[in-house]
Amino acid sequence: MSPEAPARPPPPRRNSISFSWLDGLLLALVLGAFGYFVWRTQTVLHYKWDWSTVWPWIIRIDPRTGGWVPNAILLGLATTLRLAVWGIMLAAVIGAVMGWARTSQRLLPRLISTSYVMLIRNIPPIVFVFVFVFFITSQILPSLGIADHVTRLSPEVQWWLSVLFGPTNRIENFIVGLICLSVFTGAYVTEIVRAGIESVPRAQIEAGNSLGLTPFQVLRDIVFPQALRNVLPPLSNQFIQMIKDSSLVSLVSVQELTFVAQDIQISTQRVFEVLLFVGLIYFLICWSLSALFGKLERDAIRVRG
Repeated sequence: MSPEAPARPPPPRRNSISFSWLDGLLLALVLGAFGYFVWRTQTVLHYKWDWSTVWPWIIRIDPRTGGWVPNAILLGLATTLRLAVWGIMLAAVIGAVMGWARTSQRLLPRLISTSYVMLIRNIPPIVFVFVFVFFITSQILPSLGIADHVTRLSPEVQWWLSVLFGPTNRIENFIVGLICLSVFTGAYVTEIVRAGIESVPRAQIEAGNSLGLTPFQVLRDIVFPQALRNVLPPLSNQFIQMIKDSSLVSLVSVQELTFVAQDIQISTQRVFEVLLFVGLIYFLICWSLSALFGKLERDAIRVRG
C-alpha cells in the first residue's frame, strides 16, 4: 500500500481581513491627528465644544400637533437623497445616449458627444454650476411657469410632488439643481457607457450583422445586455459620487444638506459641531452604500462563476 499523501493545507480565504502593525500605526496616526485638532481648537482658538446646539436642528416638536417632526438637517438630507436618486436616473439617460453617440460611426453624433464630454470634464464644477444656472437655466425655467402650474394642481398631486421633489414652493430651485447635477454627472456616465459598449467583443456584433439584424436590434439584443453588466459597478460608484457632488448646488440656494449646515452654523455660531456632524452623515451614507454595492457585486460575480 502506498503511503497516504500528506493532507493539503486549506486554501486561504479570499477577501480575508488581516490587521498588521502598519494598519495599527496608521490608525494611531489618524487618532493622534484628530486629538491634536481637538486640542488646538480648545487651547489656541479657545473654542468650547457644545454639541447640544446641533440636536434641536435634527428633530423638533410641532407646536400645532405636539408631535415630533423632522427639522432642518433631516429635511436637507431628504433633499440631498432626492437629488442623488433622480439625478443618477437622468444622468444615466444622458450617458446612455451620449455613450452610444461616442461609439457611433457617424461623425455628427461623435462630434456632439465628444464636445459635451470634453467641455464638462475640463472646466471646474463651481464654474459650470454658476454658468449653467445663471446664464442658461435662469432664462428658461421662468418662461415655463412651473411654479404657477404646480399651484393649480390638486392637493393630492401636490402632496405626491412634495414627497418626490420636496416642498412645492421651492420646486423650481430643485429642478435647477437636478438638471445641473444630471448634466454634469452625465459626462462621466457617458464615458462609463462608452467603455461598457466597447467591452463587447466585436465578433459578436459582426455575427449579429451577418444574421441580418438591424443596427438597433444589435444594440438592443447584443450590445446593451452585455454592456449593462460591466456598467453597473462604476455606475453605482457614480451614484455615491453624486451624493457628495450634490453639495455644489448649495451655491445656487438649493436647500440640501450642505446649504442647511451653512445656515445652521451661521445661526448658532457652532462651526465645528455642525460641519463635523454633517460630514459624518455624508460619510455614513456613502460608506454604507459602498459596502452594499460591493457585496452585491461580489454576489453577482459568485453567481456568474
